[in-house]
Amino acid sequence: MSRTFFSAVSDESKKAIFLVCLAVGVVGVSYGSLAIAYGFPLWLPVISSIIVLAGASEFMFVAIIASGGSPIAAAVAGLLVNARHFPFGIAVRDLVGSRLKSYIGCHIMNDESVVFGLSQKTPEARKAAFWLCGMGVALFWPLGTLLGSAVGKLLPAPETIGLDAVFPTILLALVIPAFKNRTTALRSLAGAAVSLLAIPFTPAGIPVLLSMLGIFARKK
Repeated sequence: MSRTFFSAVSDESKKAIFLVCLAVGVVGVSYGSLAIAYGFPLWLPVISSIIVLAGASEFMFVAIIASGGSPIAAAVAGLLVNARHFPFGIAVRDLVGSRLKSYIGCHIMNDESVVFGLSQKTPEARKAAFWLCGMGVALFWPLGTLLGSAVGKLLPAPETIGLDAVFPTILLALVIPAFKNRTTALRSLAGAAVSLLAIPFTPAGIPVLLSMLGIFARKK
């Protein structure tokens, strides 16, 4: 990627992309700290941040395993969280490139790169913004995770300082705007109710999967 390629992105958009990537790095610090505080080895959050590169699913995997859930349930839950990447892939199919480059383009595809890519006015700017943001996230997320993992060794139990509440808080902040749609709000509440009712009777990680039943809720 040359400097000329990224020149299609305005300075204002570049600044916004940098700030968003910086914020992703801060969340990465939280993820790394939480993983280490829960007893995971240093290499796991760092390697997953590079290979998986999907914050929400990584948070969920760590949280489910730490609460006693099985790795399979944690992996399935993470895949469900990332199911949104299927429509993402369709929306940015012209931005990820072709042949070998497309594998890299798909790997750096995330909420941030998709939003910045699709919000630009010209095809050149859309592609450049997608790659600039995607590569930025791919850099800041692992670096933040590495820093957080180092800090995590010095922290007390996660629940003592509220660190275990970081992930659900982030997810809640992301989904609140979607609650303006009544159908979405109804299905979300139904899924939450199913999950809460299942907690006393099912192993850790399963209630999260059962919450998907909420999509069948409909208004009378």
